Amino acid sequence: MKAAIVSAPGQTPHFGDIEAPEPQAGEVAVTVSAAALSQVVRSRASGTHYSTTGRFPIIAGLDGVGRLADGQRVYFLLPRAPYGSMAERSVVAAAQVVPLPDDLDDVVAAAIANPGLSSWAAYAERARLRPGETVLVNGATGTAGRLAVQIAKHLGAARVIATGRDAAALDVVTELGADAIVRLDQDPADLAAAVERHFAAGVDVVVDYLWGRSAETLLVAAARAGAEAVPIRFVQIGSASGPDITLPSPVLRSSAIELMGSGLGSVPAEAMLRVAGDLLRAVTPAKLGIDTLAMPLADVEHAWASEGRRRIVLTTGA
Repeated sequence: MKAAIVSAPGQTPHFGDIEAPEPQAGEVAVTVSAAALSQVVRSRASGTHYSTTGRFPIIAGLDGVGRLADGQRVYFLLPRAPYGSMAERSVVAAAQVVPLPDDLDDVVAAAIANPGLSSWAAYAERARLRPGETVLVNGATGTAGRLAVQIAKHLGAARVIATGRDAAALDVVTELGADAIVRLDQDPADLAAAVERHFAAGVDVVVDYLWGRSAETLLVAAARAGAEAVPIRFVQIGSASGPDITLPSPVLRSSAIELMGSGLGSVPAEAMLRVAGDLLRAVTPAKLGIDTLAMPLADVEHAWASEGRRRIVLTTGA
């Protein structure tokens, strides 16, 4: 079969031939139609993501959309290593597939699943978001961040605060439902004051896609907001601004901040699949959407080198 094969850590996948996998006990074979290229897929291919096994070669891809032997269209997650989703065929545990709604296109489902899961899992499985609460999305201008704003509203958040550096992108986030925006590129003292005002008014949940300096500022500001502020569930999802922060210990001792992560490992696979089903069923009624570019699997090397806000989805023609 044809597949996107990563021969060694950090190498660009090449389009080549590899023997098709056969399902083992408890597994199903999936004829793949679409698989999205996400940051976590890139990280796993580079060998740097915490979920990687370190063994190569591998087939790239974390999740995808395809058909089972009986023709049922499904979304699938975490194929058996080393078989990823960027191939004509993959194998996955039978419990790790979710039926697709009839009104949801394969490419749209593949594109939206990973970035949408990042916030939906954070809200539902980690923060336990309740209707009427206030959410702050740190890093709301990227694909996942924009969806995080829309999903928070869909799940009942009364108010959503969005942070980002790109003014034009923040305008778009406002159109998507953000009630307030905070520019991250302002003077550090002004930024700290701005977010502290929001925390003093009450923020229940923070979902953080950036980490780094902005996360430090948010955590310190939340602690400074004082005892009158509501307890905050701070959920760390991504590290676009850097893998580390410097966090003064009094921040946690002097506040009711609950600091947690959300991702593969902190959310069990069965919970991820349950969330995926909820997300995919909500795409049409909630009018969730992202800018998507479909490309043939044979163009994986070109896709890997591409940059931009559009989510690339590789298709097999199946």
